[in-house]
Amino acid sequence: MSIDRQGLAAAARAAAAASYSPYSRFRVGAALLCEDGSIVTGANVENRSYGLTLCAERAAVASAVSGGRRSFLAVAVFTPDSAEAVAPCGACRQVLSEFAGPQTPVLMSGSRGSRESTLGELYPLDSLHDLKDKR
Repeated sequence: MSIDRQGLAAAARAAAAASYSPYSRFRVGAALLCEDGSIVTGANVENRSYGLTLCAERAAVASAVSGGRRSFLAVAVFTPDSAEAVAPCGACRQVLSEFAGPQTPVLMSGSRGSRESTLGELYPLDSLHDLKDKR
């Protein structure tokens, strides 16, 4: 399946508008291209106890999995409050790696810059990735 990078990035941009970020004022939107061709989005949801904050990427994963989608072909992240592109945090990289392989494109955009990487480049030593296959 070909990846519509512009469409996926636009979905992440739209998702950022739904961000609940009254404390950091740092909005983030994420979009996942699922194996079935659908796009599922999420926005960051902050809490005044920062440890309870939910990142946009994990919100999108939770939504996708709740809808029965468990395989992702690409990820886009948009941070309108940063000029430069911002990569997913370590926790999000770990969660994404549960449902996407190391070759999965990760598109990152800020208000003025964008870049592309792969999940494997962002999370290179994923020694636990195949653990579920060794049961």
